[in-house]
Amino acid sequence: MSAGHADAGAERYDERPVHDLVGIGFGPANLALAIAVAEHNAHSGGARALRTAFLERQREFGWHRGMLLAGATMQVSFLKDLATLRDPGSRFTFLRFLHERGRLVDFMNQKTFFPTRIEFHEYLSWCAAAMGEQVRYGRQAHAVRLPGDGDVLEVLSRPVDDPEAEAEALRTRNLVVGAGLTPHFPEGVEPGPRVWHNRDLLPYHRSLTDRPHRRFAVVGAGQSAAETAEFLHREFPDAEVCAVFSRYGYSPSDDSAFANRIFDPDAVDHFYSAPEEVKQSLMDYHSNTNYSVVDPDLIEQLYRTSYQEKIAGAERLRFLNTTSLTAVEEREGDVRLHLRPLVEGEPYTLDCDAVVMATGYRPADPRTLLGPLAEECLTDDRGRLRISRDHRVLTTTRIRAGIYVLGAVSQHTHGITSSLLSTLAVRSGEICDALLLDRAGRSVPVTPVGAEPAENLAVTAD
Repeated sequence: MSAGHADAGAERYDERPVHDLVGIGFGPANLALAIAVAEHNAHSGGARALRTAFLERQREFGWHRGMLLAGATMQVSFLKDLATLRDPGSRFTFLRFLHERGRLVDFMNQKTFFPTRIEFHEYLSWCAAAMGEQVRYGRQAHAVRLPGDGDVLEVLSRPVDDPEAEAEALRTRNLVVGAGLTPHFPEGVEPGPRVWHNRDLLPYHRSLTDRPHRRFAVVGAGQSAAETAEFLHREFPDAEVCAVFSRYGYSPSDDSAFANRIFDPDAVDHFYSAPEEVKQSLMDYHSNTNYSVVDPDLIEQLYRTSYQEKIAGAERLRFLNTTSLTAVEEREGDVRLHLRPLVEGEPYTLDCDAVVMATGYRPADPRTLLGPLAEECLTDDRGRLRISRDHRVLTTTRIRAGIYVLGAVSQHTHGITSSLLSTLAVRSGEICDALLLDRAGRSVPVTPVGAEPAENLAVTAD
């Protein structure tokens, strides 16, 4: 639109700054990206700096706060932090964090690659504090618009505590959606005062003062389910904890050296270029590295606890295996589970003070946020987003602005690490490079048809 045809509103619109990147969500994925961009800006000089902003609905940084259980350790090496695999010399490595906290030697003396979840959360919060100026906390992105000719997107957001407030608009040449995961409940089960997802374990268990049955149930057979059962058994020494799952027992995770290569950065390249049937085979082969599996040490600990209680004749930790949950009935003051044995026996009920659904998560679909613009995103024959190697969604030519997605939504194209911490550092560098290449490409003048191309034109992204 030329200035001669623009109305007053459009002129005001043109005066607003345009970001190089607006990120939706500020979990570890977008935090790693913010760090990569900040380090690029620090080394490149002002003229080549990327202008960024992030929107986060939480009022402060937080990562799975409800599962920061005392003693629970990470299942990933501290070397797979937000920066090391991209740049071991970064000032945002876990080792640099330990050094600044005065704990580097103490950590080394533990002789472990796996910090506690509480300490790793402290590291993430330390990184987030350094990126604070880029983040608008307490804001919910609710719409994305294409107000112009396709080069710039407009992201609308409102305060979480005032959804009727006037929307704030951020203009950007690139959008990165890190919407994260949504807690999953079994069909027919709704959350309530005594029906929780394990995501809310810590805050909810503290509020439970009335416990007439002295009994909890934990539904699920993965790492979170096992950790929840162990936590409740330890936290409530007067209560019975019933672990409910349809399999015979907890399955151990495969963290052997060869299997762990599925989490290597190079494995993303191999997965992306593989035929569809090979992709599916790789997911089937290696799902036991991450999904519905439990750390072997924790399995042994739970089994040992159960056996010792049998010897003492006071069983508080019970495993209701090969059992299906058919219904959950939340009542005044308690909750009743309807259970069905899968092998033998009749259906029965179990009255509990609370039930924790450790039943996993589902990836949030970024197309929900995009609204009508979702129709411009290309999909494969199974309705999944088509995503380039640099994590950019393929779109129609109507959209020239970049739309990038992070997390499990790209698992079908980039593999099992998409929703994990393992490759965050490398992925953030890839996206930062893609943003720089895109900006360099925009600065190259288009040669008119029939004109001679400019000689010796070189475009770099460093």
